[in-house]
Amino acid sequence: MYQRGKIQEESLYYETLKHTGEFPIIGVNTFLSSKGSPTVLPGEVIRSTDEEKQFQIQKVANQHTFFGDRSEALLARMQEKAIANENLFAELMEACKVCTLGQITEALFSVGGQYRRNM
Repeated sequence: MYQRGKIQEESLYYETLKHTGEFPIIGVNTFLSSKGSPTVLPGEVIRSTDEEKQFQIQKVANQHTFFGDRSEALLARMQEKAIANENLFAELMEACKVCTLGQITEALFSVGGQYRRNM
């Protein structure tokens, strides 16, 4: 239990430093400036509007409808390869052309399970 507690404390400390900007990470809480300055701290985090969210949801729904049968076939082939413990790379590259990340993730979780750490 001591190790787990220590790991959790260190993780919280790290996340706090990252969140406050005291521990700069390029691309996460600081960004490279186009004007030659080494880093730029963002003033605020930009959030998407409801219109942008709905547009993205509609795009995903359209993709599911348009590529329905083709994506199911590619996901099935990818699952077969995973079950047979074969190399998934080629099937994954083909699936990425027509499937969403959610579809691919669900397909692989259904055959391989999902990692859950103990708390």
